[in-house]
Amino acid sequence: MNSLEKSQLESKIIEALETCYDPEIPVNIHELGLVYSTDVSDEGDVQIKMTLTTPNCPVATSLPGEVKNKVSAVEHVKSVNVEVVWDPPWDPGKMSEGARLQLGLM
Repeated sequence: MNSLEKSQLESKIIEALETCYDPEIPVNIHELGLVYSTDVSDEGDVQIKMTLTTPNCPVATSLPGEVKNKVSAVEHVKSVNVEVVWDPPWDPGKMSEGARLQLGLM
């Protein structure tokens, strides 16, 4: 996969992530800053590091699976591994400006 194809695939993966929502907050997980990294190999393997708003989040068991399923459905993605991390802990400062505006935090 060349760098242009990889860049296009990364964009499609972000689009897929933007369809995943924390049910308690009406903003997608990408804009919330819950996705810490998305690494795509030249072969199309995807490694995602993400967190949740709190360790007791009611979707702690289902949201990573939803992320994996939606990213796996992106054309040219070979495999997906989602790792939930707690360091650094999530805080509202990780949200995009658009998310803060949408939630009235600006």
